Amino acid sequence: MAVASFVLGLLGLLVLNLFLGPVAIVLAGIALWRGTTRKGRALLGLGLGVADLVVLAVLVSADNTLSWGLAG
Repeated sequence: MAVASFVLGLLGLLVLNLFLGPVAIVLAGIALWRGTTRKGRALLGLGLGVADLVVLAVLVSADNTLSWGLAG
């Protein structure tokens, strides 16, 4: 779960961050709660999941819509 959290958090920075960010946060929380041996990867997944939501908030507030794109 720690690795899945990391991968989904990283992927969420590029696409579907509204969905993948919270999933990465939940998976990281479960992995940490279960006492994973990959604590660093779970913490990175947690941080990336939060970063997904922050990036979404910044980009959405830039154009005041619920969708965003890199094209402008």
